[in-house]
Amino acid sequence: MLNKFTKTFLLILLFIGLSINASFAQKIYKTDLKEDVGPNSWRVIKNSYKQARLEKADYFLIEMNTFGGAVNFADSIRTLLLNANMKTIVFVNNNAASAGTLISLASDYIYMHNGASLGAASVVNQQGEIMPEKYQSYMRGLMRATAEAKGRDSKMAEAFVDPNVSLPKWKEDGQVLTFTALEAVKANLAKAQVKDMNEIFTDLSISLPQVTTHELTFVDRIIGFLINPMISGLLIMGIIGGIYFELQTPGIGFALVLALLCATLFFAPLYLQGLADHWEIALFVIGVLLLVLEIFVIPGFGIAGVLGIVFVLCGLAFSMLANDFLDFKISKPGLLVNSFLIVVSAMIFSVALLVIFGKNIMRSSVFKRLVLEDEQTAESGYTSSVPKVNLLNKHGLAKTVLRPSGKIEIDGVWYDAVALDGFIDVGEQIYVEKHENYNLFVRKLEDKPLV
Repeated sequence: MLNKFTKTFLLILLFIGLSINASFAQKIYKTDLKEDVGPNSWRVIKNSYKQARLEKADYFLIEMNTFGGAVNFADSIRTLLLNANMKTIVFVNNNAASAGTLISLASDYIYMHNGASLGAASVVNQQGEIMPEKYQSYMRGLMRATAEAKGRDSKMAEAFVDPNVSLPKWKEDGQVLTFTALEAVKANLAKAQVKDMNEIFTDLSISLPQVTTHELTFVDRIIGFLINPMISGLLIMGIIGGIYFELQTPGIGFALVLALLCATLFFAPLYLQGLADHWEIALFVIGVLLLVLEIFVIPGFGIAGVLGIVFVLCGLAFSMLANDFLDFKISKPGLLVNSFLIVVSAMIFSVALLVIFGKNIMRSSVFKRLVLEDEQTAESGYTSSVPKVNLLNKHGLAKTVLRPSGKIEIDGVWYDAVALDGFIDVGEQIYVEKHENYNLFVRKLEDKPLV
């Protein structure tokens, strides 16, 4: 049995040992970049770095496996790494192509997994075709500046973009530079080829690493799900369908709530990701208002209707990609066309579904639960508070546009009426052809048949 003095001495030694370990331990905050570089990956990296600073981490480590992405978001991540107040590490496992190369060059240390590759950073469109010189020039400048900031070979960085840069030791003329893990180490670009993160810590002489892995929140996962182009297309269909049913059955409320909910789910995550701006959302709202005015207020279909459709299309499409007030150079080439294709396709598909299934939906049992269907007919003993039998064949004047419903005036009294012709303009003369329940049904006087 240990005596009291020995126990106390051992406890003191244990406390000293723990204190020494704590003082020598180094904190590593790890996050992943394993998708296309875009709004979602930028948001995750930004939140990860913010948390790393709160935890006073010594190293910020990005485990990367990406084939590239949008230049503007890659530049945002690059800038974050260049200005970081802690050491930064990129562990390439297994790809760091295009935008991934730019981000890697901005880190303090690059480590590559066995079989990994890095390079091929020319700017291409969605079909993989090389974009014009102005895009390549901008990317070359970013690559050179990033390499210079971290003491790396700027010519080598430029060769990742420009096939005309001559590096006989590493590539043939006319080809952009791409490194394997071993080649990157030999070129002094990567620090070492490793199998896992433990070998990284050994190489950096981090004997007591405390690794914290960034966990995605529920909100992160929801936002990532909602900004998926397929989900965006479905939400656009919900917006169009909700507006259509609201106009077909005014006053029921449910269709309007559906349209507003889909619009919120469409715009909110894009706004949080820094894609949708206030003016793009306003453009969409103005477009919807113009369409409503065209349908209910302005006769015919003219400039308001056309502008409404254009504004709605542009508001939805522009919100899906980064731009500086109609300057789309900062976005990945080809995304503007893709954005419009998604919006137009969703609209066409929703209109087709409404034409085919619209009437069946409105007659369905689920839809009927949402609206009042009971009619108060004369056969059931209901009568109008204002008898209108004596108004048959009476002449009057349209006091508002009838499209098809509106207000008419007969003998100085205003009545609700429905145009059997579909549209009657303000001031046109009408006559009453029939009445049902509370409504008078009228036609233009010039259409009255001669007896």
